[in-house]
Amino acid sequence: MRRRPRGLPHVLMAPSPNAYLRILGWPGIGPESRLAGVPSFDDLLSEGSAVPVDGWDFSWFEGRATEERPPWGYARILAERMGALAGVPGTAALDLQTGGGEVLATIPAGPPSLVATECWRPNVDAARRNLAPLGAQVVAMNDEYDDLPFADAMFDLVVSRHPVGVRWDEIGRVLKPGGTYLSQDVGHGSVGELTEFLMGPQPEPEGPTRDPKWSVIDAEAAGLTVVDLREFRGRMEFYDIAAVVHFLRKVIWIVPEFTVAAYRDQLRALHDRIEAEGPFVATSVRFLIEATKSPAH
Repeated sequence: MRRRPRGLPHVLMAPSPNAYLRILGWPGIGPESRLAGVPSFDDLLSEGSAVPVDGWDFSWFEGRATEERPPWGYARILAERMGALAGVPGTAALDLQTGGGEVLATIPAGPPSLVATECWRPNVDAARRNLAPLGAQVVAMNDEYDDLPFADAMFDLVVSRHPVGVRWDEIGRVLKPGGTYLSQDVGHGSVGELTEFLMGPQPEPEGPTRDPKWSVIDAEAAGLTVVDLREFRGRMEFYDIAAVVHFLRKVIWIVPEFTVAAYRDQLRALHDRIEAEGPFVATSVRFLIEATKSPAH
């Protein structure tokens, strides 16, 4: 069973590192505001290696990493769509690959039936705690690509933020006629600068990638109509090597099979570069996609 690749929390970039952590509202304090005393390279490796990776609470990154936020505001759209179903008898919504439920938990209200799925066990437990106030049911799954354990035409709305993979055929099956799928996905080549720094130049894949054109092809093959598609490339900054280590442990697709021991030399080189030149800059890639099921289906 794979742990879920996700992105760093979206933050508002500022001219200085004193940015604001946007998705959960924490202020970024910037490296200049740390306590006196400079930790060693080994200290930073140990710190980044010790931070728990369960759930999707990214508050640890305050002052250590920032990521520009897409302009559409996924959490706001999510709250609007869920709110439109609140109090409407017979309506239901599904959040696929919810992580620890942290984003879904921000909605003020949801439909009478609210369900979420998650595959990584520590996240399942976190999601059940975080989503309890909404009365949501959290369903544990073995793999993100498994068939969904729900009846046909069960949900008015299916959503997902940074899914590992998308079973468009299953989404089409569980949506009610006229229902909507909405997701924010990690795009092709996201944080590629960090991947290449540690692993060297990467060949272009021959098959389907996270380019949104493949999502459109798969959605249409499942009988859905794509009604909205937006893309965004944003700036990321890593202020120390501890942030890099924790990020790579949490977002496992950036450097597959990452361990500190295996990449110690590259991490040392990156640490030295950050110390000499300032934050390591990378590019996050995101896309928002919305697809609907025909009312006649």
